[in-house]
Parts: sequence; structure tokens; C-alpha cells
Amino acid sequence: MVKRIAVIPGDGIGVEVTVEATKVLDTLAKSRKLPIACVRFDWGAEKYLREGITLPAGALDMFRREFDAVFIGALGDPRVPDMKHAADILLGIRFGLDLYVNQRPVKLLDARLCPLKDRKEGDIDFVIVRENTEGLYVGMGGNFKRGTLDEVAVQEDVNTRKGVERVLVYAFDYARKHNLKRLCMSDKSNALPFGHGLWQRTFAEVRERYPEIDSSHLYVDTLAMEMVRNPAQFKVIVTCNMFGDILSDLGAELQGGLGLAPSANLCPGKVSMFEPVHGSAPKYAGKNLANPMAAILSVGMMLENLGFAEEATRIESAVSEAIRQGKTTPDLAGPLGTREVGDWISSRL
Repeated sequence: MVKRIAVIPGDGIGVEVTVEATKVLDTLAKSRKLPIACVRFDWGAEKYLREGITLPAGALDMFRREFDAVFIGALGDPRVPDMKHAADILLGIRFGLDLYVNQRPVKLLDARLCPLKDRKEGDIDFVIVRENTEGLYVGMGGNFKRGTLDEVAVQEDVNTRKGVERVLVYAFDYARKHNLKRLCMSDKSNALPFGHGLWQRTFAEVRERYPEIDSSHLYVDTLAMEMVRNPAQFKVIVTCNMFGDILSDLGAELQGGLGLAPSANLCPGKVSMFEPVHGSAPKYAGKNLANPMAAILSVGMMLENLGFAEEATRIESAVSEAIRQGKTTPDLAGPLGTREVGDWISSRL
């Protein structure tokens, strides 16, 4: 059956990198005869400013009923100071479709890109599994006496047994499926004994189900230091929403920057969402400067999730070859523009 993909280019450079990502997808679909169809949606700042629409009513039901995946370029526009459209669309899809896993691979494709000295490609190759629907990002809290010298701000950190257990199980299952023998859970239970004490207790139970995996624990500050000191020791890292957000950007820098950082927002077995994580970068929009590789690698993650693992591997190989040959945008010291990088990778495929 045809796999239907909803494409939301969004704002800023999101529009440009999405063009190149879908170009690569179309190239593979034609050359490999993949049963894939993309449907584009114009949701973003322009539509919001023009019509007041962010995530249209019924969109989530439509995704569940009619689509196999969602691909987003990037969202964010300075003309919308509170970024309501971005929050409604991105968080609306994450929470509405219960995409409780955020998966971020950290893989060094060329040793020249790593800011750490004497690191080879195989030294940095792990995945960060971030809980994606709980924690400090649920938006619970409030302000009292706002705007005064007596203002009080409260932000709630929400952790449930169900939410913690299912993301831990996903991380362990991922390690087992990919024959990865090491998993590290990270929290800050020494300072946050209630919420992260739940992580500790649940981890102690879940790890017993996977005796073949060497599972360990590090407090998040120690983990951040260890990722810099010796990233080769890690294969799977699993942690809460905010810590995963921070650590995955640190990981992105180890592999060469956000221009090479793809991501997946997953509800295993159901429609999921894929996106580069670099943001909309409005000041670079329309200049043919944005690196499309993160978006292209996100397409690879999407294809693997849809059952096209060989095609996903081909995408990563083509991106790696582009980096080796210097066919990159200026952020990676290359001479090409956004379109030219997309053309080169498509031609390589």
C-alpha cells in the first residue's frame, strides 16, 4: 500500500530545506519504485497571519486516518512574537498524537567535523531517547502578582509511572533490536527526589527485563561531562524531556552542528513525525545558505520507520560522501548552496 506523508514546510529556512528533503525522497521513490506519496500543507506563520489558523480543527484525526508519517521543516517567525502558531502546530502534533519518544541519533560522519581532538568516526555513534510528552514542557504552572517585584512563577515538572516506563521500555527495546549492549539512564534524582525518584524506581524494575544489556545510571551533569570526555562509551541514552533536549543539542555539536541533526517524534506502531532540529533561522531564509542535510537525514529516519531500511542507509551514505567531497554549505566550510547540496545528494542517489 502507498505510504502517505504529510509535509509541513513551515517557516524561514524550513521551506528551503524541505524542498531539498522531498527532492531526495522523490529521487529515491522513483529510482527504487517506493510506494510513497507526499501531501503538502501550508501551515505556518504566513497562514496564521493571513487567516488566524495554526493547527486546523480535525488535523490530528486526519493524520491518524489518512497518513503514515508527518514531516516538518521548521517553525518560527519574528512576526509572531509569542510563536503561538509554532507551539500550536509542533506541540499540538507531539501531544495530540502522543509522540512520547523523541529519538536523536548522534553519529559522526566525518572526523573533521568533531570539535574534540583525535576522534574518529566510530568514536561517536549513539542515540538519545528523550521522553517527549511529560516533564517540564507540559506547560503546567502559573504566575502570581505578575509584573511586580513580588512576582511568583511556578513551573510544574510532571512525571507519571506510565510515561516513564514506556519510554524506558522503548529505549531498552531499541538497544535489543539493534544489538547495542550499553544503555545509560540519566536524571537528577539527588536534587529532584520526587519526580526523578520515580525514574530511579522504574528504571530499577525495567532493567531487570533486559539482563543482556549493560544498563547504568549517571546524573545529568556527570553525563554531559562524560559525553565530552569520552563519547565512545555511550550507545543508548534515555532521559527526561528537558534533559534530553539539552543533551541532544550537545550531541549534535559533537557530530558537526545542528545542520546535521535529524530527529524522530514517535508513537511506535502509529503515525509519527520527523523533523530537523535546527529551527527556522529567519535571518538566513531566502539566501540559499541553509544546510539541508539534517532535513535529508530526517527523511532517512522516516523511511526506516516506514520499513525502507535500505533506502535510509543509502541516504546516510550519500550525505557522508557529500561531506567527504566537500559538497556542503558554508556552515561546513563548503562552497555550495542549499539547492546545490540537495541536487548533489539526489544525483548521488
